[in-house]
Amino acid sequence: MSSEDKQGFPAKSVAVIGAGVSGLSAAYKLKLHGLDVTVFEADGRSGGKLKTVSKNGFIWDEGANTMTESEAGVSFLLDNLGIRDKQQFSLSQKKRYVAKNGKPILLPSNPIAFITSNILSTRSKLQVIFEPFLWKNNNLKGPHAEESVGDFFQRHFGKEVVDYLIDPFIAGTSGGDPESLSMRHVFPDLRNLEKRFGSLISGVIQSQFPAKEVSGDVKSSSNKKNKRASFSFIGGMQTLTNALCNELGEDELRLQSRVLELSYNSSENSQIDKWSISYELDGKKLLSDKSFDALIMTAPLSDVKQMKITNKQSIFPLDFIPKVNYLPMSVIITTVKEENVRRPLKGFGVLVPSKEQQNGLKTLGTLFSSMMFPDRSPKGYHLYTTFVGGSRNPELAKGSSDELKGIVASDLRQLLGAVEPEFLSHYYWNKAFPLYGHNYDSVLEAIEKIEKGLPGFFYAGNQRGGISVGKAISSGCQAADLVISYLNSCSDTKETN
Repeated sequence: MSSEDKQGFPAKSVAVIGAGVSGLSAAYKLKLHGLDVTVFEADGRSGGKLKTVSKNGFIWDEGANTMTESEAGVSFLLDNLGIRDKQQFSLSQKKRYVAKNGKPILLPSNPIAFITSNILSTRSKLQVIFEPFLWKNNNLKGPHAEESVGDFFQRHFGKEVVDYLIDPFIAGTSGGDPESLSMRHVFPDLRNLEKRFGSLISGVIQSQFPAKEVSGDVKSSSNKKNKRASFSFIGGMQTLTNALCNELGEDELRLQSRVLELSYNSSENSQIDKWSISYELDGKKLLSDKSFDALIMTAPLSDVKQMKITNKQSIFPLDFIPKVNYLPMSVIITTVKEENVRRPLKGFGVLVPSKEQQNGLKTLGTLFSSMMFPDRSPKGYHLYTTFVGGSRNPELAKGSSDELKGIVASDLRQLLGAVEPEFLSHYYWNKAFPLYGHNYDSVLEAIEKIEKGLPGFFYAGNQRGGISVGKAISSGCQAADLVISYLNSCSDTKETN
């Protein structure tokens, strides 16, 4: 039975296409606002890149492993879903390693540790230390319109910092590499800091301690630090999307329903025009039993391009959508008995710079899953999550399980002295991350063109605004807000007329 608004009229309906974390967040926020929501998902499961597996006492994530609360949308979900008590913070937030010369090196977490660390040469350390003086605001020679992430950080800190700090971080968080990624699109906030302060170090410090906080608001500063801390959930990351799904009724989430056609039609019996949706289920083409006042699209643009969209009986062409480059990734889960790890490391994990391929390391990095969350493995076992592929080795990501097992076993042996690993899972993501490259403006322009050309159509997801879990959630919540505003404005226009 359809819900009704406060005046007793049928509630307005919104379709959400895609049941990843963006789509589910949007649907949840819309439902809280009293709207009638239907979510269409092509896959047989919801959750998107949040995918948790529990087996034989082990719990692992085959997609995103952690997130932060740095985005307001994340706080909104944690509070309204009532799942703060299920948050699980890593026990090893500050102990993170980077491979150098074939061995893991602990990243410094404070200035003294930085000076004594051997992660960088003395020359590079001096370049970092003197960056605030070399890059004062009056030394800035204007913004670099289109610059790679690598070039940007090399200007400030030198090539060694890019090779052993920026490169592994980029590979571990987005699967990309510093030269392929656009600074404007990947780190817009840091780019703006450079415009304001010249020095990145000075800018970061001053932005963390604005005038009001310096006056004594220590609690506010502490809360900001807590929101940047990495966390998962008891039971894994899918706990979040499961909680969102639990808020949707059985008829509101339609799995294995691949959207084929979208049609925007005028209707004299409705306050505003409506969307109708055709989708495929069990090999049959079906027309949705209801029409929608607005829709939120979270599917990749490559999937959108395959859909047929009509606007008032006319085909809406999609040939202007550019090719979006996606980075493939394989996730390999292994467990090793404690006595078979000769050099166990307590920490978050180890990242592998691309330069370390010359030392025989072929993975992007490994998370120490059971060190981060001890309840993820039975007593006496270590659990590791290793990533292979990205822009560094896209073909290797597509390798067979046997080939990847050999690569992972070799890297774990070299980095941790781990022998006789047992392989629990291999999951391949053919579109793990969109590549925010130098031509990404064309992608964003295409999204805006679709939204402007189709009334009541809104786009959300990791192809706009960032690829982290938090950014994806915020994208969904923001799209929901835009839908609410759009529907209210349509009602106001109708009443005025």
